[in-house]
Amino acid sequence: MKKIYAILFMFTLTASALSAQVKTSTSPLLAKGPEITFESLVIDYGTIEHNADGYREFKFTNTGSEDLLISTCTGSCGCTVPECPKEVIAPGKAGTIKVKYATNRVGAFTKNVTVNSNATNGTVTLTIKGNVLPDPQ
Repeated sequence: MKKIYAILFMFTLTASALSAQVKTSTSPLLAKGPEITFESLVIDYGTIEHNADGYREFKFTNTGSEDLLISTCTGSCGCTVPECPKEVIAPGKAGTIKVKYATNRVGAFTKNVTVNSNATNGTVTLTIKGNVLPDPQ
């Protein structure tokens, strides 16, 4: 009888230890390394006037446990010019990637910005889209 109680006790102890490990390892606060999390991966300019303000910002946070460093931000064409922060983003801190679209180009557009960093979630692709109305002249 003592053996049965000892076995049940060991089984219960092992099960609770495994349960605690699963809960701990899936906690987002324990992610190792930097991680870049954007508020949105897409910015929709909507329908805008010819030569309207083409500047927009993608906001992000370093949700990882180490410093984040963005190495490059590249637009998919010359009409999309991103500007990424050069400073290190500490864990829990936020930053922005500014993007300027050349609104002198008429018509619908969908363009990408590729963000490379030391983040554990790898390369991120951001998208801008919208429609530029013709010049009313």
